[in-house]
Amino acid sequence: MGTALQIEEPTRSIVKTSHDNRLHHRVDLALDGRFMFDEADHSLRTVNVSCGGALFEAEAKPPVGEGVVCYFDDLGRVMSKVVRHVANGFAVEFQASRHKKDKLADRLVWLVNHKNFDLEDERSAPRKAAGGPALVSRANGSKLQCRVIDISLTGAAFEVDGPAPVIGEIVQAGSLKGEVVRSITNEFAIRFLHRANKSK
Repeated sequence: MGTALQIEEPTRSIVKTSHDNRLHHRVDLALDGRFMFDEADHSLRTVNVSCGGALFEAEAKPPVGEGVVCYFDDLGRVMSKVVRHVANGFAVEFQASRHKKDKLADRLVWLVNHKNFDLEDERSAPRKAAGGPALVSRANGSKLQCRVIDISLTGAAFEVDGPAPVIGEIVQAGSLKGEVVRSITNEFAIRFLHRANKSK
């Protein structure tokens, strides 16, 4: 992220919790997403967000202290805990590892720069947050129980409990084959290999 542009902290006062204590800079950024509560799927939109938490606009408000799984179109799946209610929504603290928070921070820097400086996305097709289970077959025949982070027409990203496939490996996700293009601890991403020669 050596070339990333500086994010300035918003001047207006926003969410502060005893857990967060403003350790993470929050930025005003509207991201659409959804969360599960009371056995129903609810929509949300971020008012501001950091790698440590976010303030949401939402009609449904889970109780303070409730754990919720949030899915963002631009950030993927994030475990969260409700820390306060506001007039038109609620605030959460992200329940994530330091590595996950570092990834969120990097992505937020890019999103803010994209918004302010009209940068192009590095991904060729828009992705949607997913969060469902997936069975991925490796080249050696072993099976990986994964969770889908996000997916698009050109590829997908997964979380896995255990070592991730290596970059360049060809894997099978459902009926689609893909090449691993990113691989870190417990996460990997693939680019779908479209069957251009299917008619042969």
